[in-house]
Amino acid sequence: MTNDDIFRLQPGDTAAFETAALELFRRQAETCPPYREYLQRIGARPEQVSRFREIPFLPIELFKSHDVYCAPEPPEAVFTSSATTGMVPSHHPMRSLALYEEAFRGAFRTFYGEPANWSLYALLPNYLRRKGSSLVYMADRLIADCGSGGFYLDDYEALLRDMAADPKPKILLGVSYALWDLAERYAPKLPDTVVMETGGMKGYREEIPKEEFHRILCDAFGVEAIHSEYGMAELTSQAYSAGGNRFRCPAWMRVVCRDVNDPFAPLPAGSRGGLNIVDLANRWSCAFIQTQDVGRVDPDGSFVVEGRIDHAEIRGCNLLVQ
Repeated sequence: MTNDDIFRLQPGDTAAFETAALELFRRQAETCPPYREYLQRIGARPEQVSRFREIPFLPIELFKSHDVYCAPEPPEAVFTSSATTGMVPSHHPMRSLALYEEAFRGAFRTFYGEPANWSLYALLPNYLRRKGSSLVYMADRLIADCGSGGFYLDDYEALLRDMAADPKPKILLGVSYALWDLAERYAPKLPDTVVMETGGMKGYREEIPKEEFHRILCDAFGVEAIHSEYGMAELTSQAYSAGGNRFRCPAWMRVVCRDVNDPFAPLPAGSRGGLNIVDLANRWSCAFIQTQDVGRVDPDGSFVVEGRIDHAEIRGCNLLVQ
């Protein structure tokens, strides 16, 4: 299945998704060396896998220690996760930036429509300050697509001034600790604005329950709900929440649950467990990722992130400036 075929998948077409997933699994099981070795070590035989739910998921930690890559050509970029002192960042070789851009633009259009109808304001470091960040790369390109907005890491006064003068509908995308700082210091009312957070506090602020954090932001900004973006360096695609911490995926991405004590035991919809992600846009790395996030997946495919599995390293999507 080609890139174009992947992005033409329809949300409810389970059969087409399963066919595409199995096709990609068999190719990556043969051509991605870390995945091939992992399958051998756990005794999995790709030729015996006949259903989507039988596909083994690669532990996400291997993106820290191995080049998870299977393209014949060198990658056009390598995206990295941020890491605190003593932590090893993940690295994700990206064969095609055009593929990455098609994925994040497609996901954005799925949930928010054409970027040109919005202004995007980002409480993130700009592209020059954090070149290895897939999130910053995405925001940089979407801001260009919108034609208005920009990066405002900690210049809150300039941010509020420019947003107030902007007549277009706006998205304020920010790392969680920066949005909390803005809420505490200014409590600005933000009409005609979608407030979107990404990630947790990651050491900058105390971690509090997501529901409480969103309530603080709603009260400060005068909005009814806080949207969220779910992505990571190891993925090519993103899921989005329009409120309530419930995420939905684009048609080429799925999330399923596993037993936290047995990574090879899938759980039925509605169960609480570790989150496994299928991202068919990960065509040249590994599309089947066993994350360290814990949550629930509903029968309709939407999912809730409840936190991290005990003892898992804190992910660094908010530690973009060292």
